[in-house]
Amino acid sequence: MVAASRASPPVKPAGGGRRRRSGGVVVPNAPRWHQRLGAWLIFALVRAVSATVRYRLTDRSAYYDHGPAGPAIYCVWHNRLALCLTSYYRYVKPRSRAPGLAALVSASRDGALLAAILECFGVQPVRGSSSRRGPQALLELSGWAERGYDLAITPDGPRGPRYVVQEGVIGLAQVTGLPIVPASYRLGWKVRLRSWDGFQVPLPFSRCDVVTGALVCVPRDAAEAEREALRQGLERTLRELGGD
Repeated sequence: MVAASRASPPVKPAGGGRRRRSGGVVVPNAPRWHQRLGAWLIFALVRAVSATVRYRLTDRSAYYDHGPAGPAIYCVWHNRLALCLTSYYRYVKPRSRAPGLAALVSASRDGALLAAILECFGVQPVRGSSSRRGPQALLELSGWAERGYDLAITPDGPRGPRYVVQEGVIGLAQVTGLPIVPASYRLGWKVRLRSWDGFQVPLPFSRCDVVTGALVCVPRDAAEAEREALRQGLERTLRELGGD
């Protein structure tokens, strides 16, 4: 997945959560055995809770009104990760021509756990963020888009600020030509963690109202001012969909 020089073994920088080979290519931290074990436990817990949740979809995107849709970039806040994949497989996958889903995940040690969880769900993790492996991750995501895959991004992750869309998703849409589908959900019963994003943990037998917003399309020749306007519009839409 990651092209790296074989000239020398990976070197772990002091205090860093990543490795860098001599060619300058950052190699993300791979999940360790205990992270893979934890991933399977989290996967099983999410599936068990999801089985009790009452889902309802409000689709404002109109992307699926004319038969199976092509690949798209699905954009959801970081604190809505808990049920985003079960929602994807329930509502998007049956109506999409995409053979699978590739999702952007941090290249850090913490990101290794999330990458292992995604693999349990059958999702292809692509490791990177604005501060680590950004250009490499963009190239890899573009490769999955060329294969017809859906893409998924948390635009305020992995470190925030919460509910602020970073410019990476706009750049990805411009390069790939894929439309952005803003998505969120509102939980009836939940626990909000004291993390930077206020992560929302769904409780059993909760109600989950899944909402998608109007498509955001970024022209390939969009100038900086137009990209910024689209970024701000996407941010407003996602905030409105979440209802926080």
